[in-house]
Amino acid sequence: MTASITPAERSAELAARLQRVRTRIRSAVAGPAEPTLIVVTKYFPASDVELLAALGVTEVGENKDQEAAAKASSVQAQGLNWHFIGQLQSNKAKSVVRYAAAVHSVDRLSLVTALGKAMAAEQSRRTEAGMQPRADLDVFLQVDLREQTPAAGSSGGGAGTGAARGGALPRELPDLAEAAAATPGLRLAGVMAVAPLGADPQEAFAKLAALSGNLQKTHPGATGISAGMSGDLEAALQHGATHLRIGSDILGPRPPVR
Repeated sequence: MTASITPAERSAELAARLQRVRTRIRSAVAGPAEPTLIVVTKYFPASDVELLAALGVTEVGENKDQEAAAKASSVQAQGLNWHFIGQLQSNKAKSVVRYAAAVHSVDRLSLVTALGKAMAAEQSRRTEAGMQPRADLDVFLQVDLREQTPAAGSSGGGAGTGAARGGALPRELPDLAEAAAATPGLRLAGVMAVAPLGADPQEAFAKLAALSGNLQKTHPGATGISAGMSGDLEAALQHGATHLRIGSDILGPRPPVR
C-alpha cells in the first residue's frame, strides 16, 4: 500500500477485487463444493493481510519463508491459515512449521524427511513450553507437468527436474506419497501444480486431475488439488481444483521489490 492511499481506500479496493474473483469462481465451479481461496500476499505488506482478514479472508499464501515468518508473527488478525506455496529449502522446514498450516510444494523425499523432523521438534518445543500441540501439517505433492525430454526424465530425484518452479516427475509420486503418508506429523493432502508456461492449462490440469485420481486409489484421503492462479482459475476448476492460489487479481500489481 502506498502512502497516497488510506487504509479505508485500500480496504474498499481489496473488497471490490475480492468480489470480482469470487464471482468468477462461482461462475466456474462445476459442483456444489466451493474451492478454498488462498490469497497470495507475497511482496505486499502485513497491513494488507489485516485488511483481507477483516474482509473475511482466512487462507493466506506466501512464497518465501523470511517474508512469511515475519508477516505471520506481526499480523494480529486471528483465525488465519498460512499456506507456504513457494519452493522450499530443507533447512527452512523448522521455520515454516511454526506458522504454516500447509505446504503446497513438497517435491522430493529429502523435504518430506526435513518436514517430519521439523514437526517433531516443533511438537517438543510446544510441549516444553506448555503450549497446545499443533495440528498435523498438510502437504501437497507438487508435480512438474511439463513434457519431459529423455534426458530430463531419466535424472530422477524430483529436486532438479522442475527448474525454478520445482515439482516431482509424475512417476515419482507414488514413492513420495508413501513417504509423506508414513511420516508422523504430516498429512498427505493431495497434489499441486502450476500450468507450464505457454502450455494449454486445460490439458495441464486434466493431467493433474488424472494423477490425483491415481493417487486416491492408494491414499483415499488425499483429495486436494491445488491448482489455478489469476489467469487460469476457470480451467483449474473445470478439472476439480479444490484450492486456488490467487494473487494479482485480488491485490493488484506487485509492488517493486526493494
